[in-house]
Amino acid sequence: MSPNPPKKDYTRQDFTSDQEVRWCPGCGDYAILAAVQRTLPSLGASPENTVFISGIGCSSRFPYYMNTYGFHTIHGRAPAVATGLKLANPELDVWVITGDGDGLSIGGNHLLHVLRRNVDLQILLFNNQIYGLTKGQYSPTSQVGKVTPSSPLGSIDQPVIPTRVALGAGAKFVARAFDTSKQLTDALTAAKQHKGASFVEILQNCPVFNDGVFDLITDRKTGPAHQLWLEHGKPMRFGANGERGLRLSPTTLRLEAVTLGRDGVTEQDILVHDETNPALAWMLTELADVVALGVLYRQEGPVYNEDLSAQREAAKKRFGKPDLHALLRQGHTWTVS
Repeated sequence: MSPNPPKKDYTRQDFTSDQEVRWCPGCGDYAILAAVQRTLPSLGASPENTVFISGIGCSSRFPYYMNTYGFHTIHGRAPAVATGLKLANPELDVWVITGDGDGLSIGGNHLLHVLRRNVDLQILLFNNQIYGLTKGQYSPTSQVGKVTPSSPLGSIDQPVIPTRVALGAGAKFVARAFDTSKQLTDALTAAKQHKGASFVEILQNCPVFNDGVFDLITDRKTGPAHQLWLEHGKPMRFGANGERGLRLSPTTLRLEAVTLGRDGVTEQDILVHDETNPALAWMLTELADVVALGVLYRQEGPVYNEDLSAQREAAKKRFGKPDLHALLRQGHTWTVS
């Protein structure tokens, strides 16, 4: 695997494998796959230097459909495998594909640590608020009251908010988009350009077991009233004509949606998005009447694989060239005959 592949102007087709794409008709994963395949050439990526690593779930079929290197690992462990690969070969462009069940249930511990360590890779979490591959059980992100085979009377679990988990884990880049949004490619581009662990939650429709769960957000008619696409340094406005916005309530100190021109609300009342403000990002993770989309938070920080490489070089200077044979035989050893 060469760290310096031949120069070439790649296209989407160069990142498309010869495998038959096998998701259910209408699955949001098709749109996400197409967005990734369109985005990679524009980023200067090459199939020879790109790796997709997944866990278990519908989303985890992703590596088969990419004409890149790939690894279909075990349930929830994709971040651990991806970390090992990035440390072994830092020149590789490593992407992790996971889902709300794979990444936030059995894989929650691994997701937490890859984010806090800030390993230089991109994590795409497909969130359809259901376990699709295992036939429709409620997942960590399912809403209270969700009726499924494993919650016949309705789920009583409080749902996990993926972006809030990422922020709480210390992630330096947190974004959100939905499967069919044209801005998904912008989120993917920003994630790749960030140095360190990038976390992108993608709201994804499951037409078989949770169809229409995001219709209020994604529908062409109702969507604009509930989509807040964030831009750093610009007022947080939304609505079909930008007639609504977010302000900080003077009484509750929480974000609230308001309408410009009503009750004396003016442009000056609308908050300007600052993607470097972690407190603002936290408040944006869960709003009552609108979903914040785009880059919620972005900040530079120490990159784990770079720090480890520097530490390794320092150890070589201090202790000399490593000798595994000598290391295994130092201290108290004995021979069993």
